[in-house]
Amino acid sequence: MLALAIDTATADLVTGIVDTATGDAVAQRIVRGTRAHNEFLVPTIQEMLREQALSLVDMGAMVVGCGPGPFTGLRVGMVTAESLGHSLGLPVHGVCSLDAIGYQLREHPVALVATDARRREVYWAAYRHGERVEGPDVVAPASLRSRETPGHLSIPEHLVEKLPEHLADVPRSHLGPTPAALVAVADMSATPAPLRPLYLRRPDAVEPKPVPRSPAIPEVNKWWGCGG
Repeated sequence: MLALAIDTATADLVTGIVDTATGDAVAQRIVRGTRAHNEFLVPTIQEMLREQALSLVDMGAMVVGCGPGPFTGLRVGMVTAESLGHSLGLPVHGVCSLDAIGYQLREHPVALVATDARRREVYWAAYRHGERVEGPDVVAPASLRSRETPGHLSIPEHLVEKLPEHLADVPRSHLGPTPAALVAVADMSATPAPLRPLYLRRPDAVEPKPVPRSPAIPEVNKWWGCGG
C-alpha cells in the first residue's frame, strides 16, 4: 500500500509517498525553511505525484504530523490531510511530529529532540531507542531537562548557544520529520483516531480568517489524475 505523508509542524514542508510494505519512500519533497506551507504544500504534492505517474486515488492511506508546532503552519498540513482523506475515503493517521524525529535516533539509548517553537522557546520530547518517554512539552532552551542524560540531541543550530550547560557537550544534529519516519511511527493497522493538533500553548496571534480553499483545502476532483 502507498501512503501519502505530510508534515508542516516545523519551518520545513515535508511530504512524500511511502510504500508501507517496505517502509521506504517512493518519492519525497522536503522544502527547508519555507514557512509558506499554505502556498507550497498542494503544488509540491501535485508535482511529486505527477513525476511518479501517480494520483491521489493510488494512495491507500494518509499520515500527517500533528505537532507540536506553531498554529498557522501546523493547521495547513492537518486541514489538507483531513480534507483529502474525507474526500477520497482514506484513513488519516495523525502522529506526533517529534516522534518522527525520535524514530531516526532509535539507535541511541536516550535521545532528546527539540524544535523551534518561536517566542524564544522549543518543543521537546525525550526518547529511549526511538520510543517517547517524556513530553511533548514547550520550554525555553535554557530550561531543557530530561530524567536521563541524553546520548544525542537534535536541535536547530541557531538554538544551540541557548542550551543549558549540561547539554552543551552532548553530540547533536538537526533532524526533521521525514515521510518514511512519519509512516513508521503511525499504527497503520489501527482505526485512526480523530486528528488532534498539539499546539501546547495559545496561538501566536488572534486566530486568522479561514484558510482559503485553494491551496490549503483543495477541491479533490480538480487535482491532477482525479478526474473532473
